[in-house]
Amino acid sequence: MQNEIINILKKEERFSEKTIEEIREVEINDFADIIKEVGHQETEYLSRNKIMDSLNTEVIGKEVYLFKDVMSTNTVAKFLSENGAEHGTVIISEKQSDAKGRLGKHWESPLGGIWLSLIVNPKVDHSKIPMITLATGVAVVKALERIGIDNAEIKWPNDVLINDKKVCGILTEAITKFNTIENVIIGVGIDANFDVDVLSKELQEGTTTLDIELGHKVDENNVIAILLEEFEKIGRVFNEGGFEAILKEWRKYSYSIGKIVEVREPFSKSYDGYVLGISREGALVVEKIDGTLEKVISGECIIKN
Repeated sequence: MQNEIINILKKEERFSEKTIEEIREVEINDFADIIKEVGHQETEYLSRNKIMDSLNTEVIGKEVYLFKDVMSTNTVAKFLSENGAEHGTVIISEKQSDAKGRLGKHWESPLGGIWLSLIVNPKVDHSKIPMITLATGVAVVKALERIGIDNAEIKWPNDVLINDKKVCGILTEAITKFNTIENVIIGVGIDANFDVDVLSKELQEGTTTLDIELGHKVDENNVIAILLEEFEKIGRVFNEGGFEAILKEWRKYSYSIGKIVEVREPFSKSYDGYVLGISREGALVVEKIDGTLEKVISGECIIKN
């Protein structure tokens, strides 16, 4: 986290190299107000004012911090959550230089995408954290429907696909203290208006963008506002305990159900199976080749052709 904050301070060019080195020796939280100030400055590609002016929410996005370039919006969100940022705060960056996806995978975030994190404070226990990821996936799909994409699907647990190609990834991280959830950081990355050729070779074939699917560029400020509105709607359902309603929506948009998959779980041998559905806890229910059922709580499910 310290490296992220120092990285932002360096780009402001308001501190000398000597001062930056001295900052490494002090309490980094002392610079929270400066980071918030930077997040309120004008940027080149996105507009904080446009996002907030078109936003129709009660809580989500009432505070927005927008940066030109950070290593990871999730890291900045964690820092700000420790320094007074309230439930519903949104951190956005025009690009990210060192973002991580699920299971520590590198997430490529060039200019032209939607890279944001939300700070939320759900009053739930640890067992409901997977449901937050599923609910966010539903919010993303509903936002895409509002801009004209009616065939987006959710691949368990955290990807959104269009025409079998990934357009969005979600990373949910809980911040705990004394075994109590203080905040949850929800990172969302949507490929919007860039040429997939800027991505590494291994990602190009399986990636699509909103621009490609719609045949025209989207207004990212508008898409962000719509996404935050949909997140608030489903967040309200979540907070009221409407987990069955969320699961029903998720099943409607599921890409995974009915597929043959290879399951890779931590510290376990991989196996193939058929995805039957999803449990009330948000675990994927898979029938193995021998007929036994497994609930997949974490890990990967690779779709097999």
